[in-house]
Amino acid sequence: MTTRSQSAATAVLDPVEPGEAPRVRGGVVRAPASVAELPAISVIVPVRNDPDNLALCLRALDASEFSDYEVIVVDDASTDATAEVARRHDVLLLRQQTRSGPAAARNLGARAACHSYLFFVDADVCVQPGTLEQVAEKFRDAPAVDAFFGSYDASPGAPDFLSQYRNLLHHFVHQAGKERAFSFWSGCGAIKKSVFFGLGGFDTGYANASVEDIELGARLRRAGHRVELDKDLQVKHMKRWTLWRMIRTDVRQRGIPWTRLLLRQGRIPDDLNLRHSQRLSAVLAGGLMAALALGAWLRDPILLSAALGCLAGIVLLNRRFYLFLCRVKDPLFALRVTPLHVLYYLYSSLAFAAGLFLHLRGGRHRQRPDPG
Repeated sequence: MTTRSQSAATAVLDPVEPGEAPRVRGGVVRAPASVAELPAISVIVPVRNDPDNLALCLRALDASEFSDYEVIVVDDASTDATAEVARRHDVLLLRQQTRSGPAAARNLGARAACHSYLFFVDADVCVQPGTLEQVAEKFRDAPAVDAFFGSYDASPGAPDFLSQYRNLLHHFVHQAGKERAFSFWSGCGAIKKSVFFGLGGFDTGYANASVEDIELGARLRRAGHRVELDKDLQVKHMKRWTLWRMIRTDVRQRGIPWTRLLLRQGRIPDDLNLRHSQRLSAVLAGGLMAALALGAWLRDPILLSAALGCLAGIVLLNRRFYLFLCRVKDPLFALRVTPLHVLYYLYSSLAFAAGLFLHLRGGRHRQRPDPG
């Protein structure tokens, strides 16, 4: 591991370029990237008020089999013990005095990076011992690839049913995606530093965790850069979801701004959770609820049969997902997931409608930070 120092900072730090002499940071000499077969990696972890998950994240990074890397933790004005957790590890700690959001935090961390390859990891993610070596090997062996990202693994850290469903859904969607990606994902995503800064980094207009990584992916593709989904690059997600948090995230922080982004681009790709089968599933979910409501009100067996038909259509369209759940969990788990999955399609449709309305109304959407 390259020598790293602990520090608290709010100013932007200039990166060391290959060939420069070592510099002093916080009273400790820090060496530039070493010349080796595998490139050195700068790991950037943004965090706010999440000391428990950050401790797990940093312990996992400490256990990496790869040694030529640095870890930069950017504390986005936490009000708890998050910074103290970071100080217990061999990391460069940057602290922001006012909350600016994860996009700004990642940009600050990237500007402080010593190495030419950036690897963004969320604070509630645990890498595998071989993850950093995978990242370095990908950059060495695929020089035409400018950015790539992975997925959560099939064994989420939070044991409760909702968190298992949510994180397994994310795993499945990414594992079923196309290798040539139209997007980017900052939960486990790597990019060449020159390319990152050539595009201006993440859009700091997104003050909350939102679609800033997807928006960066769109700019990468428009600029002619190659972005890939590496399905072998898998990390463990430790986040515990609640129903309200899941709906709020999917609607306010993801669905609506993603819809507006897609409409500005004028193209909806047939990939990830935007595939035609997913769009049709959302339509069927709306039909299911309408048929159930009318059928119960009018006591019409035909409408109730139509509702069952819509449900059967959703299951058929998503049969690979349900078979996946049967394989990694059990059939009862897959059965229990069905109403949650229908709910997911329902509120995703509402998010699309809200995003369409805001797009037609005009003006650029700027998120405001949630309190706390």
